[in-house]
Amino acid sequence: MQPVSVWQWSPWGLLLCLLCSSCLGSPSPSMAPEKRAESQGLRFRLAGFPRKPFEGRVEIQRAGEWGTICDDDFTLQAAHVLCRELGFTEATGWTHSAKYGPGTGRIWLDNLSCSGTEKSVTECASRGWGNSDCTHDEDAGVICKDQRLPGFSDFNVIEVEHNLQVEEVRLRAAVGRGRRSLPVTEGLVEVKLPDGWSQVCEKGWSAHNSHVVCGMLGFPSEKRVNTAFYRKLRKRAAKASARRSKPLGRPITKLKAKPKPRVGRGPVKRLLAQRQQHSFGLHGVACVGTEAHLSLCSLEFYRANDTARCPGGAPAVVSCVPGPLYAASSGQKKQRQPKPQGEALVRLKGGAHPGEGRVEVLKAGTWGTVCDRKWDLLAASVVCRELGFGSAREALSGARMGQGMGAIHLSEVQCSGQEPSLWKCPHKNITAEDCSHSRDAGVRCNLPYTGVETKIRLSGGRSQHEGRVEVQIGGPGPLRWGLICGDDWGTLEAMVACRQLGLGYANHGLQETWYWDSGNVTEVVMSGVRCTGTELSLDQCAHHSTHIACKRTGTHFTAGVICSETASDLLLHSALVQETAYIEDRPLHMLYCAAEENCLARSARSANWPYGHRRLLRFSSQIHNLGRADFRPKAGRHSWVWHECHGHYHSMDIFTHYDILTPNGTKVAEGHKASFCLEDTECQEDVSKRYECANFGEQGITVGCWDLYRHDIDCQWIDITDVKPGNYILQVVINPNFEVAESDFTNNAMKCNCKYDGHRIWVHNCHIGDALSEEANRKFERYPGQTSNQII
Repeated sequence: MQPVSVWQWSPWGLLLCLLCSSCLGSPSPSMAPEKRAESQGLRFRLAGFPRKPFEGRVEIQRAGEWGTICDDDFTLQAAHVLCRELGFTEATGWTHSAKYGPGTGRIWLDNLSCSGTEKSVTECASRGWGNSDCTHDEDAGVICKDQRLPGFSDFNVIEVEHNLQVEEVRLRAAVGRGRRSLPVTEGLVEVKLPDGWSQVCEKGWSAHNSHVVCGMLGFPSEKRVNTAFYRKLRKRAAKASARRSKPLGRPITKLKAKPKPRVGRGPVKRLLAQRQQHSFGLHGVACVGTEAHLSLCSLEFYRANDTARCPGGAPAVVSCVPGPLYAASSGQKKQRQPKPQGEALVRLKGGAHPGEGRVEVLKAGTWGTVCDRKWDLLAASVVCRELGFGSAREALSGARMGQGMGAIHLSEVQCSGQEPSLWKCPHKNITAEDCSHSRDAGVRCNLPYTGVETKIRLSGGRSQHEGRVEVQIGGPGPLRWGLICGDDWGTLEAMVACRQLGLGYANHGLQETWYWDSGNVTEVVMSGVRCTGTELSLDQCAHHSTHIACKRTGTHFTAGVICSETASDLLLHSALVQETAYIEDRPLHMLYCAAEENCLARSARSANWPYGHRRLLRFSSQIHNLGRADFRPKAGRHSWVWHECHGHYHSMDIFTHYDILTPNGTKVAEGHKASFCLEDTECQEDVSKRYECANFGEQGITVGCWDLYRHDIDCQWIDITDVKPGNYILQVVINPNFEVAESDFTNNAMKCNCKYDGHRIWVHNCHIGDALSEEANRKFERYPGQTSNQII
């Protein structure tokens, strides 16, 4: 019996492919349940990927034409009606912004409004059939309860094969000795079908197929497989199998030991075992190479009763190249990733996990965002592969990873999927009027499986997001679990722990966990942990490897974390600093309160009070919260300190550092800003203020709002009385001690060029520490005149 093509089971999929020239670039409708509404001549189905049989993009056929529904005004009540149309009892949720991929054809319904009790979607209010101002980037989807309506009949179900689809892909290593390192980069391709894992026949397998598989597994590219090596393995495995099948009773003299195979007995045994377990479920795979998922390729499934599974019995083998972030853990040499020409650089910001975030691109030395118009999986996959990850799992729109600040460099990016960089894709250069940061594009990339999450766990917490940190270590003996010493454990270390656990960011890094005292694990197996905050696991942080040194012993003083999927992200408005900077000579008799709060240089202590003055560099400080969670002081109101002199509470001892540095980095003057009053001074148009300092109110900065310390407020300065004329660097660092968790600490520092002639000061070229490329920063550090610290 011949294998049956998946397209033979889906006549509508074949029809769409014939009508749509970009069929391979967008998900084809899967063979999900369809229903005919006899009174209206409508048919309904679920489409898109990745998804389960009871969820997907809603598509309606009307007058012989398939179309979608816009997500404007879409609600759970509308999802209930549509799920019943599809034969399910009810909806458990709904999706917007084409989560299951954009559809094609007409957008049949817009502003759909249902009460949830309607028997048909035709009874719901809308703008009318085919009347819509949406694009397919706004296609709505539903998530139905996996329970069918009694007596519901599907007019288009064709046997059980109707629901076949590739759910997951993995590589099973055929060679290797001992405990293999992760991630697995080479092996036999296996796909997960509804009845379990199956292998793929290698007949017709191409490099394009391997590229798609590697992308799904989190790798940016593939490399050529040594097919001769695997053929030799299969040949030896076949001989070994034949020897095993010979009848017993042969003369002992003929059972002579044979020399060991060159490839080693281990691989032969493993391949022999796998040969006996071959179960081919897929063949005829033909990918273009740009698909984000194997299900988008042309492929064929085997029927359950096929007898000729795969000519020659050879499974497909794939070898992938890991990105720089994962090359070391896989034991491979770091591969050189193709770099875009010029200043075409890309980065991700605001993501809670590796390989996800808001897409930002570098143009003319300035970072900016990408507008989500026409943003799709093809463009998102180009970004992911460019950054050393696999293909894109999701193309995010609507600033799902937080709003950026500053320029929006690109819009209407249209990639074929083969470009080495996002800058190589056709795009539109836009102005500020064309798009807003509420439409910043983002991505979620496929990542390699490293297994790091299995080597860490939390215990004793009230939820799965908090608890005492326990790590697994392996020595000469068996693996065992142990605790981490709480000494010096802070936000950066907690960030790495939460990332390794897959729980996002750290709200708090705790050095005492006596209130979580539970479990039988009492041994401290790690101490001296110091992280930069970017590591993928605690093993990559500096720590004591052999001798455990802990100042405070006992399980009460071990490390703990409280994790969160969201975090704040503070950013200083650097241009305002440049615009408002000036010098003021302030009399000493007006600085008693400032001296009490340590806002003056040390030499002020020996000044002739109340006579004389201090020279102050003053400027305004406007701090925005661009993250996805409110920024709150580390301590609650119960522990704030009241300062009688200024008549306010300090919610954070050190909120900002102000420094004057020489070109070589030597500090010549410093100031600091305690959180006198942290509140929403102003907000974006669609955001309401939540925090206000008056009447002992709650302090904080809401997402989309900013806090403003005006230049004329006490301590909003640097005392430069003792600074000699010359060229300097003005540096401002927000949240310098990492007391409050943020999604990104790299943008907390601002630098400005600063020229002081003894009477006046010029502040220029202010920028956030990571706002420029490395080359631009090098130019900044050696701008003309900085080699000499004298008046020019």
